Amino acid sequence: MQTPVMANKTPELTAALQRLLAACHHNPFEVLGVHTDDSETLIRVLLPQAVSVWLTPEQAFQRVADTPIFEWRGELGSQPYQVNWQDINGTLHTHYDPYSFRTPLLSNFDLHLFAEGQHFQAYQFLGAHVCTVEGIEGVRFAVWAPNAERVSVVGDFNQWDGRMHCMRVRESCGVWELFIPSLSAGCLYKYELRHRETGTVFLKSDPYGQAFEQRPNTANLVTAPSQHEWQDADWLAQRTDTAWLQQPLSIYEVHLGSWRRTADNEFLTYRELAEQLVPYVKRLGFTHIELLPITEHPLDASWGYQTVGFFAPTSRHGTPNDLRYFIDYCHQHDIGVLLDWVPSHFPKDAHGLACFDGTALYEYADPRQGEHHDWGTLVFNYGRNEVRSFLLSSALYWLQEFHLDGLRVDAVASMLYLDYSRQAGEWVPNRYGGNENLEAIEFLRQLNTITHAECSGSLMIAEESTSWPQVTRPTWLGGLGFSMKWNMGWMHDTLEYMSKDPVFRAYHHQHLTFGMLYAFNENFVLPFSHDEVVHGKRSLLDKMSGDSWQRFANLRLLLTYQWTYPGKKLLFMGSEFAHGLEWSEAVSLDWNLLKLPHHSGVQLLIKDLNLLYQQNTALHQYEFEATGFSWIDCHDAEQSVISYCRHSDDDELIVLLNFTPVPRHGYRVGVLHPGLYREVFNSDAHYYGGSNVGNPELVSEELAWMGQQYSINVTLPPLAGIILQRIM
Repeated sequence: MQTPVMANKTPELTAALQRLLAACHHNPFEVLGVHTDDSETLIRVLLPQAVSVWLTPEQAFQRVADTPIFEWRGELGSQPYQVNWQDINGTLHTHYDPYSFRTPLLSNFDLHLFAEGQHFQAYQFLGAHVCTVEGIEGVRFAVWAPNAERVSVVGDFNQWDGRMHCMRVRESCGVWELFIPSLSAGCLYKYELRHRETGTVFLKSDPYGQAFEQRPNTANLVTAPSQHEWQDADWLAQRTDTAWLQQPLSIYEVHLGSWRRTADNEFLTYRELAEQLVPYVKRLGFTHIELLPITEHPLDASWGYQTVGFFAPTSRHGTPNDLRYFIDYCHQHDIGVLLDWVPSHFPKDAHGLACFDGTALYEYADPRQGEHHDWGTLVFNYGRNEVRSFLLSSALYWLQEFHLDGLRVDAVASMLYLDYSRQAGEWVPNRYGGNENLEAIEFLRQLNTITHAECSGSLMIAEESTSWPQVTRPTWLGGLGFSMKWNMGWMHDTLEYMSKDPVFRAYHHQHLTFGMLYAFNENFVLPFSHDEVVHGKRSLLDKMSGDSWQRFANLRLLLTYQWTYPGKKLLFMGSEFAHGLEWSEAVSLDWNLLKLPHHSGVQLLIKDLNLLYQQNTALHQYEFEATGFSWIDCHDAEQSVISYCRHSDDDELIVLLNFTPVPRHGYRVGVLHPGLYREVFNSDAHYYGGSNVGNPELVSEELAWMGQQYSINVTLPPLAGIILQRIM
């Protein structure tokens, strides 16, 4: 039996042990593990549940005074070494001592880049990673918490006892690290932190955690490296080589939790969604799916926009590999996948990023900068290097690790303006006295530059609701560098107009025409999104004026207008079959409506519009350039009719939209060329639920009209749009 080392051997040792016992030691390796004492090897362990500890039966540890610290002295062979111990219930345990792995785990280069705000794959070394150290398998943990006095890994493997696995701080950057041998994927964990000033102890989820347990629980799960074998190489190559600006792009926006549910109102899994959602989207002709945030979030009613897990797919639908399967399945069926991503704010949940190490770490400390009072959330500190590394790494994580085709960046306007939704005195001007958030602007430019460089062919789409200039122009020209921007002005004007009784629409004609004054200032997406069908705004169908027949006709007209107007298309789920009720995240869409002909007619209309959009270059080649559009007549307010041409290098379509319930016979329209014209689309067709007023083939006359040398006489169906094409 070895001679015990007394706890009071030196004052320095006593002070270190006291800090260890108080769970406030910033570097437990100074006390625990292997040390040399009087030319002998000293091993010290801290095991609160142990009654006896030994290396071998002949190499027993001695308890230090009346503490959970045990020590052994003697001749030690190879390292790392295993410790055996018996707990108070008589259970035997054997494991490698985490403190026998003394070599620093993280490279100085990684830590330097992270601290400079230039590490774009910080998730590769921060968080929990299954790995092998010195030939031993286990899990490496690392977390940034520069102002904590102590950080521990706690979990089901140590009875959530923060004394068991205290981490070592890398003082140059405030990152804490620890390798725990014998752990494997699937174990639950959190970080326990101690406040440096107050001594308060609190638990936090891992900011870089790649999986969470099911809500309402909030612990992370250690994940193994992905074993998914991607089958989408052809898709990614095609994405890289395609000039997306001149290609059709129609987006089906989906909330996975409420698109469809099981008979018991349970969520579908990612794999079930692949089998059900992808064929549906493919059949209707959409080119992309846009997912409302599936980044982990505690509150269903936030729809995912109050994110806690910026590197974790929500466990509501399965595992990270299940999500990989879903995206891979989409790609194999020629469907792109976009993700709503939220770098603008985060919730105040106690287990999340808020006041992470006891200080304002991820957020601005000044509430005039750091809080969104409207949303009850906190604002990221874009001026802090480590926060930029965090957000940039999150963006690339989703694009690279999950093969996503792009990110729709939420609430960009709230990032750009320091006075966003704030009254005088509630915000802090920038260094020039203005209201622009210079740090956020720089972050967004860096975000778009890096994602486009690292993920060829990926799309970055801004939800930006103001007139901020050059959102979709290159950063080297002074722009923000986004691929596209939602056209919120067009959306609001259009829905305002469509809500008017047709009797009054003549007095609001500018709502249809004003948007063309700025239509090519940016690369626009035309959105009818989830935000427009909740919180008392009513469904798209219920926004339309008139009786039941007129509301359906107006909706078909609205969608025809959207699909023929310059800009990429986005439609929220349910609107494609005229969902009658407002959207609720708590229940499935009402698929029974498709048994009714007016609803199935709208769905068929969307299918045909997507087909027309993809097959006619006039509708997509020059969506972002004035070359692709010309007015025929934008002044017929009296009859509430607009008409325009869509152009490509080899095609031309004429669009006529009648926003009144009055059929207009003998309506003369000027055309560019003589010849025979055919009606290739009519939203009033009977198979869409319309009255089937239409036109036979039309021959142009050499009669000048609307500034053109030729003209044709057409019949405009009520509350409908028609598309004409010259066939000879």
